[in-house]
Amino acid sequence: MLVKDWMNTGVMSIDADDSIQRAIQLQKTHGASILPVMEKGKLVGIITDRDIKRASAPDVMPIDIDEAIYLTTKIKARQVMTPHPFTVSFEQTVEEAAEMLLKNKISGAPVVDNNGHIVGIINRSDILRTMMCCTGSDRMGYQIAFSVKDLPGSTREIINLVRNRKGRVATILSTSKHVKTPGYRNVFLRIHDIDPEEIPPLLEEIKEKARLLYIVDFFLNKREIFDKNESHLEHF
Repeated sequence: MLVKDWMNTGVMSIDADDSIQRAIQLQKTHGASILPVMEKGKLVGIITDRDIKRASAPDVMPIDIDEAIYLTTKIKARQVMTPHPFTVSFEQTVEEAAEMLLKNKISGAPVVDNNGHIVGIINRSDILRTMMCCTGSDRMGYQIAFSVKDLPGSTREIINLVRNRKGRVATILSTSKHVKTPGYRNVFLRIHDIDPEEIPPLLEEIKEKARLLYIVDFFLNKREIFDKNESHLEHF
């Protein structure tokens, strides 16, 4: 999943000598939460919602609304921008972009090509949209989570159980973090095209090979969280 396939390409920029009133207008008109600030064709900073709010705060501007509006025409973008912003390469993965945003506690960043030209913006909403698409949440179905020994082929055994019951595994997510038992891995399957009548026996079969964590039925908006010792199947 490369950033260039998921970023927002409708980039609106502002010149460093433009007023913050123009920045406010661009944000309102185009819904741009991040505005690259340019000077002589080069990126020198960004203006975010937070920068605008900080510049418009009472301790910066007088409370009188008319005077405040007047001053927004006099304050330049370079005076309120965040200089030297973090950027993301358009050929980096979305996971790398997400890691950078989290590490630096920022909501988004400009995306640049191999020549350093801005080609887009990626923010947390874009990353969430990517995650939703890649987990198959655009279709109704089931999500089954289980913990299994972290050995070659252990997940494939569970997938074969699903396929034997005519289900289709749309996505597979797996992690060894936040796992209570050392040497185990948590696996999350998104399942489509399976007869609801097949779910209870499928869960019983999975219990023989793994520890069930939960199941979510997105058709009926029902979910069952299984305890450590025994699975409760009465809702299914």
